[in-house]
Amino acid sequence: MTVSVLVPSSLTREAEDKREATRKLGYVARAATVFRADRLVVFPDREGERGRFDGEFVATVLRYATTPPYLRNEAWGMRDELEYVGILPPLRAVSQTGSESDDSGSSRQGIVTEVGPDQRVRVNCGLQHPISLNVPPSMEVEEGERVTVRVSSRRPVRAKLVDGPLPGLSIERTDLEAALGREDAGVRIAASRFGAELTVGRLGTLAGRRERDGMTVAFGAPERGLPAILGMDEEAVDALSRRDGVDGDGVEPTDPGFDLWLNTVPDQGSDVVRTEEALFATLAPLSLRE
Repeated sequence: MTVSVLVPSSLTREAEDKREATRKLGYVARAATVFRADRLVVFPDREGERGRFDGEFVATVLRYATTPPYLRNEAWGMRDELEYVGILPPLRAVSQTGSESDDSGSSRQGIVTEVGPDQRVRVNCGLQHPISLNVPPSMEVEEGERVTVRVSSRRPVRAKLVDGPLPGLSIERTDLEAALGREDAGVRIAASRFGAELTVGRLGTLAGRRERDGMTVAFGAPERGLPAILGMDEEAVDALSRRDGVDGDGVEPTDPGFDLWLNTVPDQGSDVVRTEEALFATLAPLSLRE
């Protein structure tokens, strides 16, 4: 069961400068982290992009924000896109922890600082010093590569490399259709003010589907919601909103791939709900259990 959050490359289109764009992206990353999303996907909306804050800028700042603080200098160095990353809010992501008795420990990201002989490497994983680890037979690593380290004890240090995905929120760039077409997409939700209102009754049905299959939630950009990005009019969205796709009844040919369109801020008191605000307002109720 996975949770994916989809945002457009035009996410920072209303930002007046790089500082404001960076701040906005920090809160997007924080919302995805708070609600334990597995993937934060940036899909292209080139018509909505403005100025320098394109998809590459958005993805770079998000990737920096989700890099553990102890790796940031080594992983990123100096880049023009990262001029204002000092204002990013801390994510303080919770580690995937286990029991030391079964040698599971906690998973941490590390960077390979040196590749030595006999399948051994030195890895910086946020401990006091880089540590020397054996490379599993199934892995091939290079200097500068990020790896997953399972730490079962700090004093004395006991750790091992794990041949698996990096822990924490991953940042990806892909088309909207590809993200919605993943086998593990779960229930596919479009967040839009033109969607059906999220009610207590509908939430109960959604909670069961989400816990069983996971979910993918897509958001629009400021003054350019998902209907505008997809070239759909309000009447088409309204027609799709009246269709109940929560129980897997199938997607109509005119639907770009969503199971349902939801308005998670009904009767909104502001003309515009910012994307970072919509993430918190949407992911909070959708994270509730039955």
